Amino acid sequence: MSDTTAVQNCYKAMYAAMIDKDRAGLEEVLDDSFVLVHMTGMHQNREEFITAVLDGTLNYYSAVHENLPVTVNGDSAVITGQSYVQAAVFGGGKHYWHLQQKCSLKKTDGQWKITRSVASTY
Repeated sequence: MSDTTAVQNCYKAMYAAMIDKDRAGLEEVLDDSFVLVHMTGMHQNREEFITAVLDGTLNYYSAVHENLPVTVNGDSAVITGQSYVQAAVFGGGKHYWHLQQKCSLKKTDGQWKITRSVASTY
């Protein structure tokens, strides 16, 4: 499998785990150093993000991945994923969003993990 495909699969696995509220799945694809930067500018570390997904602060119901361009440079990569997502976050109602996550990844022992994600809309 190419690195580009592996990075895209990592991104898709993150969404699948978010939708399934799957702690083990999130822990597998998110590096220990992971930080999510929300559209509001709020930062969440890995554990804060996973907890928010599991406790219903962040609810994801579906994701259709529309564009997944990847740039690989050795053992680092960036994917700017654009996904049409149904979510209800921070007590708001369920809505559809054109959510973009610019994710930085690193490859360690042959496995890609997401280290940072910056969320925006597209």
